[in-house]
Amino acid sequence: MPGARAFARRVLEDWDVRGRTDDVLLCVSELATNALLHGVPPGRGFLLRLLPYADSFRVEVHDSGGGVPHVPQEAPDEGGRGLMLVAGLADRWGVGERDPGKVVWCEFATAPAAPTPPTRSSPVPPGSTPRSAVPPTHASPSPARH
Repeated sequence: MPGARAFARRVLEDWDVRGRTDDVLLCVSELATNALLHGVPPGRGFLLRLLPYADSFRVEVHDSGGGVPHVPQEAPDEGGRGLMLVAGLADRWGVGERDPGKVVWCEFATAPAAPTPPTRSSPVPPGSTPRSAVPPTHASPSPARH
């Protein structure tokens, strides 16, 4: 899953998300692996999306396979632990049915931004360009297909 992980890492860096990168990348790997093993016919890909929200972000993996995945009650001897890892690392996760297929998602809370102390206004010298005090927003990246 190097392509999916690299895409997710770039998005997290663009969004300046820190602290949970390893958890997010592991969840991306597990969800992408599940999509390839169980969710798509051989030779077909899946759709990976990362979506920003005010206080969290979501990782979505869309595939064309049927069935709703679930976390096993007991840890299997070999394999089958992907959703257990996702359930343990993400703040929330779930499955949505689509036609065709499904989307498996997980969400991670982001730390609230520190409050910005009030600043005094100062006149802008003639000929200079005022700088905005509003931070730029980050648009959701285009979905990548793998």
